[in-house]
Amino acid sequence: MAVAFLLLATGMTFVAVTPAQADPVSDCTPTKGAIVAVDFGPFGGGVERGCDTTPTTGYELLHEAGFTTEGTQHDGPAFICRIGLGSGTQYPTPATEACALTPPATAYWSYWLAAPGQNKWTYSQYGAMSRNLKDGDVDAWVYGGTDIGGTTGKPTFTPDDVRAGGGTETPDPTGAPTVPAGEIDVPAAAAWVEGALTDGERVVDDGADTPNYLLTTEAAYALAAADRDSVNLDKATAFLASHTDDYAYAAGKNEAPDATAAARLALLAEATEADPHHFGGHDLIADLVDNVCTAGPESGSPTPGCSAKGDFRNAGYTDGQALSVLALLRADVEPPAAAADRLAQVQCDDGGITSILIRPGEYCDGDPGTTGLVALALQQAGGHDAAVAKARTYLKKAQREDGAFPGYTGSTTGSVYATAYAAQALRSLGDTAHADAAVSWLSRQQLEGGGFGFEQDATDPALYATGPATLAGAGSDLFRLTTKEPEPTNPPTTDPPTTEPPTSDPTLPAGEGPDLKKGVAYLTNGSNLKHGQYYAADTGGSRADFGLTIDGAYALAATGLNNAKLRGIVDFLDKGGKDGDGRTLQDWTLTGTKYALGGSIGKAALLAEVVGRDPRSFGGHDLIAALDKAVCAAPTEAPDRSCAAKGAYTNAPSVFSQSLAIMAQLRAGEKDAAQEPIAYLESLQHSSGAWPSLIPATGDSEVDSTAMAAMTLDLAGGEKADKAVDKALKWLAGRQLADGGFPGAAGNSVNSAALAIQGLSLDPKEYGSEIAKARKFLASQQNKDGGFRVAKQGQSGSDLRASTQAVSGATGVSFGTLERGLTGTSAQPTPGPSSSTPLIVTPGDSAGGTGGIIDTDAGGSGGGALASTGAQIGALVGFAALLVGAGWRTVVVARRRATGGGHI
Repeated sequence: MAVAFLLLATGMTFVAVTPAQADPVSDCTPTKGAIVAVDFGPFGGGVERGCDTTPTTGYELLHEAGFTTEGTQHDGPAFICRIGLGSGTQYPTPATEACALTPPATAYWSYWLAAPGQNKWTYSQYGAMSRNLKDGDVDAWVYGGTDIGGTTGKPTFTPDDVRAGGGTETPDPTGAPTVPAGEIDVPAAAAWVEGALTDGERVVDDGADTPNYLLTTEAAYALAAADRDSVNLDKATAFLASHTDDYAYAAGKNEAPDATAAARLALLAEATEADPHHFGGHDLIADLVDNVCTAGPESGSPTPGCSAKGDFRNAGYTDGQALSVLALLRADVEPPAAAADRLAQVQCDDGGITSILIRPGEYCDGDPGTTGLVALALQQAGGHDAAVAKARTYLKKAQREDGAFPGYTGSTTGSVYATAYAAQALRSLGDTAHADAAVSWLSRQQLEGGGFGFEQDATDPALYATGPATLAGAGSDLFRLTTKEPEPTNPPTTDPPTTEPPTSDPTLPAGEGPDLKKGVAYLTNGSNLKHGQYYAADTGGSRADFGLTIDGAYALAATGLNNAKLRGIVDFLDKGGKDGDGRTLQDWTLTGTKYALGGSIGKAALLAEVVGRDPRSFGGHDLIAALDKAVCAAPTEAPDRSCAAKGAYTNAPSVFSQSLAIMAQLRAGEKDAAQEPIAYLESLQHSSGAWPSLIPATGDSEVDSTAMAAMTLDLAGGEKADKAVDKALKWLAGRQLADGGFPGAAGNSVNSAALAIQGLSLDPKEYGSEIAKARKFLASQQNKDGGFRVAKQGQSGSDLRASTQAVSGATGVSFGTLERGLTGTSAQPTPGPSSSTPLIVTPGDSAGGTGGIIDTDAGGSGGGALASTGAQIGALVGFAALLVGAGWRTVVVARRRATGGGHI
């Protein structure tokens, strides 16, 4: 362990952890590596720091930096219950915390984040295993207590305190600061591009009057990024449309097009609000789709222009393949699977992507420019997360200390073209610091006239370099490039026009909102839903996330768009199906044990009720009897913290879990048994109309919990409950943001917006405009793959948990009356022994794990996951693994009030 040093700003002693396997803290710099600090102050220690120069997740950062961790017996290693330094003692010790169930809200390891350059802590809405790190990130772990929003318990030191003493950047060879602040002068670049046009409409080759169509498209892209009202952009687009045959159909108007040229023209049409289906007398999109190679030369009768199955004919190079995929995606046409797979096939072992459409086994040498373009295409296409992750790692490693990227392997010179495309991809992937560093380097390469040369310190400008650099400087890329006016900051509150296509269920809401068919397709694709279960991404695919699995079932039930997959989930849970660790639904609810989780039991019982199964015999247990038994007669005293109050449920420390259990009891006809839990829920409501997130209450007010409590009391009925619901809905409406979203622990949150829709739909006449705005917000957060982001400010990728909530929430149907019969469905096939996913084992089978009730005292493993301390849960506090299990961020589908009408 290195010598401790004193930070004068805080007087806090920080120790740099440097065991043999860890990177020295000095190796981490503002653009390389990530640093983590762990505050052992409550246990008589100091703040220990560690570094990982090649960061991946927050969980790995802790371990690579020299710390050890232990999870809970019920939730597994994802929920970080103890932290130790090297081979030393882990805290808290077993004498004070058994780590059997989730620790209490007043004493747990909370997780805090700071982005590169940021000096303010943000409470983590994810667990450490789901935290995807960027170079320059800083993490902190603090023991104590905080609420869901992280309003208390912040670290007593700042991110800059943690960074102090870390590495410094290697000076740039020119003597300039390593990554000085700098922006590209986009208007100057556009002015240079316009000056390069002949007659304001075309680029011609030097010494001739022959049009260069490729460079003319590059010029048009640059003008679209710089000035949506450019007259020369209109002229260049019209010129290219009138010469489409010459550029893209040189082999003949009725022959297969040059895919690269057709894709470039289609992308220009899409960026300028023209129609790629009617451009220059051609349907460019149909022609691309119709000319995807079905085989390569190995077939014995190859099609001209095909090097392998999945190629777009005559693409020739990887950039043409990627541009074709992007053009189809922008036209809302799903690219043929083989075409996107082809891009992944030309990825080298180091993650780079070669510029040539090589065949398997051929020499592979990637370059940053091609890698950036392909990473952008694969990210938008979806389904290739591993390839995108490898490409992202390659790009981050290829970036020089000054922010530039080389044009090819072995080059010692920064390439403008490669740096521009790498910057576009990294920004789209959420690596803002890397993208900013690249743009800063580009800004220093901009020539006096506004253009860019090909290489570092070039003196002659070139369009092929200036076009991509202009897009990077404008913060755009070929997927997002548009001349369309941006949405108004304060959209009108009138109901939007009915534009959503009809679905198979006439009761689904009309109007502008998310595409529920695509959302359900995302939730049910084979890479997400595996034989009736969703798996936690951080367990290597062996440990099912039972809470998320039920969330997905609620979403499918709410829409009715895939009852077969819904049947598969229900059968897996009901018939004792085991995950790869041998765990069943019982291991998640702990029914019949001293650790029985009231919220988890309620969540499972509600699913049974929704689909017409018997909750008194579901998963091998009488869940209703278990709920009745779980109602607390009085609060328990330490060290027993199972009961928060009379009327609470055992081990259910959230308003969400309380609500789920009440609704399950009410729907089972247990009205008398639910009276004390209802009274306790009513007592938790603030005078404002809001509910807190946790039990016992921490004083916060939360959208998600308020919506859930409102739906519960709406189901309960009665004058007192109705008044409470009315106050809650009024408070919810007042929390809506200008863009239609709602604040949550993750920021402008998809989860919160979805739940708010469900709550406000209890009175659709009063809150129709708020519901419409919120549905429009959800639509804006839906990705091309049909999934949804966690929050507007977060990473752009799709998140399963947020997607389950968004899909069900958009329907506006209350969990209190949600019904979806499974009549007419058939049992789904179970995987065989050769399947790559875990085998489902039902009682009587010999394969699989042991199943049964976990003996948590003996160290058995359980299901579930917890947000702030390690599990993949959207917007969950670290101490609340069972909140997810019991329903935190659970899909709760809101019903209309009695006057609002009907059921799904």
